[in-house]
Amino acid sequence: MAVKLAEAYEYDDDEPALRAGKAIAKGNFSPAHLKAIFEWKTGNRGKGRIDRNSDSEIGDALKLAASAKEPRSAISVLIGLHGIQVPVASAIMTAIKPDTYTIIDFRALEALGIRREDQVIDLNRYLKYLSFCIKQSAEWKMSLRDFDRALWQWSKNRSKKAKK
Repeated sequence: MAVKLAEAYEYDDDEPALRAGKAIAKGNFSPAHLKAIFEWKTGNRGKGRIDRNSDSEIGDALKLAASAKEPRSAISVLIGLHGIQVPVASAIMTAIKPDTYTIIDFRALEALGIRREDQVIDLNRYLKYLSFCIKQSAEWKMSLRDFDRALWQWSKNRSKKAKK
């Protein structure tokens, strides 16, 4: 079932964000790469907030996050930037290291049975969520990215049914 959901993933093109993440992973810490991932994750909502960061601040944060050995360190550095909260930080790290990180957002949590009103997304919840997703994806023999896509698609399918 999870594999079929991942295959049905119907989110708008994520390729520009994943290309930006690969560039960051290779050492190109350009603010344009952060902005490409931010746009993918948020639909560019709140863009003005990230523009409050200097190019140097963005470059430093991306460099530190990309080289961090621990998820807590990587996410913490990114949420230190203006306009970046845990869901966007998780998307940035997923684009940089898709085999190590996954995205947390309301859709993924909803797919796991967590109601929106109970969805406080902070660093500690993300770390627990990441650990859970790593275990589940291994158990289901699928990539972390495909597991994320399956959760997202499950929530999307549910919202479509609710609208009918």
